[in-house]
Amino acid sequence: MKLLLRCLRHLWLDADDARHALGEAGIGRLEARVRASEQEHTGQICLCVEASLPPSYLWRHVARGESIEDVMRDRAVTLFGKQRVWDTEYNNGVLVYLLLAEHRIEIVADRALARCTDEAHWHTLVERVAQACRAGHIEEGLSTAVDVVGAALAEHFPCAHEDGVTSRADPGLPDRPTIR
Repeated sequence: MKLLLRCLRHLWLDADDARHALGEAGIGRLEARVRASEQEHTGQICLCVEASLPPSYLWRHVARGESIEDVMRDRAVTLFGKQRVWDTEYNNGVLVYLLLAEHRIEIVADRALARCTDEAHWHTLVERVAQACRAGHIEEGLSTAVDVVGAALAEHFPCAHEDGVTSRADPGLPDRPTIR
C-alpha cells in the first residue's frame, strides 16, 4: 500500500504544484537570497525544486527495487550536470535539490567544495531542511540551505578583494530556482 501511495503522489504532482508550494513571491525571495549569497564567494548555488520523479526514475524504485534515496541521489547528480552546476571556474558549484513528493532534499557539491567539507556537515543541513519542508515551511527550509551553503562557500572560497574591487567568477548560472 505504501508503494502504491508513493507512486500516486509522483504521478499526481507536477511543476505547477511545485510553483504553487513556493509561490511567485517565495521564488523571488529565494532568487534574491541566492544572488546576495553569491556576492560573498566565488561559488554558485543553484536551487531545483521538482514536484515528482520522472517515470523512468520512479520505475527504478518500483520495478528494480532501488531505494528511493539512491534514485533521488542519482536524479540530483543528473540535474547537477544538466544544469551545468559543475561549470564553475573553481569547481565549487552546489545544487540544492528538493523533491516535493518525498519531502526530501539532496545536496550535490562540486569536487573542490566537497574536499573542504565533510559528509556530516551536509547530512545535518539535509535533515534541517527536510524537517522544515515536512512541516510545510518549504521556502524557510530552502533559505536555510542557501545560508548554510553560502557560509561554507564564503569560508572556503571568499571573493578576492584587491584595491576594494570584488572579483568573483560567474559562469552565468541562474539565481532563480528551477521549478520542474
